[in-house]
Amino acid sequence: MEDNGGWTKGDGPTVRQFRQILIWPLQLMPLPAGETIRNHCEFLEAEADKGVWRELQDEFPQDAGQYQERHYREFVSFLPHVQRFLYGERSSHSGRTTYGESPLRIFRRADVKRVRIRFRDDPTPMTLEVAHADLYFFFDVDVVIPVIEISAEDLSFARAQELIYRFGRAYPAGWSEDEVGVNCLEEVAWLDADGRTLSTSDYGAREKFMASVCRHQTTDIAAHWEFLLSPMVLNQREKPGPVRYRQLEFHRMPVMAYLAVDDPTALTRAEYIRLAFASAPGDCLPTGSAFLDDFEARYCYDRFYDPSRKGDWANTRLLCSGQAFVAVGDSSKKLFTDSERGFLAQFRHQFFLVGLIAHFHRASLLMISDRMVATMSRLNRADRDSVSRFRRDIRIMLETFLRFTHRYYFLEISDLLPMRDIFSRWAGHLGTERLYEELRHEISDMASYLETDLLRRQAVTILQLTVVTLFSLIGTVTTGFLGMNLFNHADLPTLDRLEIFLVVFIPTTLVTLYTVMKSRRLAFFLNALADERISLKGKWHAFAAVWGRG
Repeated sequence: MEDNGGWTKGDGPTVRQFRQILIWPLQLMPLPAGETIRNHCEFLEAEADKGVWRELQDEFPQDAGQYQERHYREFVSFLPHVQRFLYGERSSHSGRTTYGESPLRIFRRADVKRVRIRFRDDPTPMTLEVAHADLYFFFDVDVVIPVIEISAEDLSFARAQELIYRFGRAYPAGWSEDEVGVNCLEEVAWLDADGRTLSTSDYGAREKFMASVCRHQTTDIAAHWEFLLSPMVLNQREKPGPVRYRQLEFHRMPVMAYLAVDDPTALTRAEYIRLAFASAPGDCLPTGSAFLDDFEARYCYDRFYDPSRKGDWANTRLLCSGQAFVAVGDSSKKLFTDSERGFLAQFRHQFFLVGLIAHFHRASLLMISDRMVATMSRLNRADRDSVSRFRRDIRIMLETFLRFTHRYYFLEISDLLPMRDIFSRWAGHLGTERLYEELRHEISDMASYLETDLLRRQAVTILQLTVVTLFSLIGTVTTGFLGMNLFNHADLPTLDRLEIFLVVFIPTTLVTLYTVMKSRRLAFFLNALADERISLKGKWHAFAAVWGRG
């Protein structure tokens, strides 16, 4: 377990501009039966009057005068099917998703403006700006992705590394001897616009986290993250609330980071490696050297990085390991730092959406996989109601997977080479395609099972009907003869005719029901009777077996 919390390197490059974006996929639990809201978004809409979360009706203004160039650049970066997913065709967000609306809905928290953090080796707190805290909901998929972006200027490189490594921790991985959360910041506090503290972290509350795993077999999350996501409720909480969530992955939130430094070529290979893997700061390699032989080929996108070139060339190195995406560039180059036309704008908008889509794909597949495991664990073959629920749940799972595949899952998102290459590399490190194929085969197996089971039950029903029909033929022929005036009951009193009807009806019904009960054995007898290779004695034994045991 890596934790270099006491490492305090004083020298090193200064990070002139620093941005960090956390992308934290969470699973939404199904809404309770009888709940009046149709989807999870409606709950936040109802809570909007309290001023916590407000929906971004449309991040792209309809007034052309307010439409910025970065909006245009962002939109045209994606292929048309991705544009429809992200923006719709002029979304009204009326509470239901119809043709032309975006299936993506964004809610933004208005009260959290800054974050105060404190490192273990420095008692002096540091305050960073919170650019935005958003919730991304997706129509028809029970996944929500909180997105938090923070920014700072003139940080030491070591502090920037520590922020990348420690800030996005949902809960501590363990505790040191002095009861301090391992790999976490000493303190994290959300602040409002006036600097008032809204919520503070509790990574040191060892008993709280231990009790959650002991009682619920699931991890708790730190208090400041739980506050940020309220009024949504963590699933294991006894606190009431229709919108409940649970974690999909482990305690490290996927992170994106932007670092504008004086000279990107001055960073050592070890520093680039630690950035790529979001590791703690340090002077040496975080892993064995042999393990990193192919680091540049697998994790570095050096299309815009060439230390030998000078002049207007803006050395920009992109690092992608799936868990982390880090951009390092020259702070003196406007091409890298411009927030409207430079790489900073691309990082915050185009590349952010690339990461959002990549992690959404993985989160959706993990959510469906979790639902499948839960469905299988509830199956009790001895209970008919359980089997019936299992069939229904599997059909719902099939529908969910098909809708996800045709509405959201795409392997190409852009014709721009950098975005296309980064998305492919990002999804590859996350193992999305492998996970998709694995899940598709599992769901296909379940679908085959349901189809086979349906055919088996239909075959049994047809067999029973065939046997009953065959043996009913005897009674049909007999009653046909009886109807040829052999007995004349038309002139009898009504009560006598009713008695005769019941005398015939009741035995016939009992014989029919008994024939259904014995239909499988009768079918075996009929097969033996029709088989010329079976002797008369064998056919007699097959007839006797109809009333025998076993």
